[in-house]
Amino acid sequence: MTYIIKPLVTEKMTGITEKQNKYGFVVRPEANKIELKKEIEARYNVTVTAINTCVYAGKSKARYTRSGLLKGRTNAFKKAIVTLKEGDVIDFYSNI
Repeated sequence: MTYIIKPLVTEKMTGITEKQNKYGFVVRPEANKIELKKEIEARYNVTVTAINTCVYAGKSKARYTRSGLLKGRTNAFKKAIVTLKEGDVIDFYSNI
């Protein structure tokens, strides 16, 4: 079973990656750190030293437009920040 949904490639995460050798992933909510470590090491052929996870709740959003009030909700997700061994690198852009 695959627990990684997608890599998290944002401006903030890219800065953390360059300075601290940490990578971000959006993962399934039921995934735990042990399963994530096994999958990342198998998929990217690297050595994981630490994993930090955090769960984000969905938020309600509303805006006023010409046609009236629009209401919606952002998605809830779980994020994993993975620290790799010195010298290991994950290249997200290799298969483009």
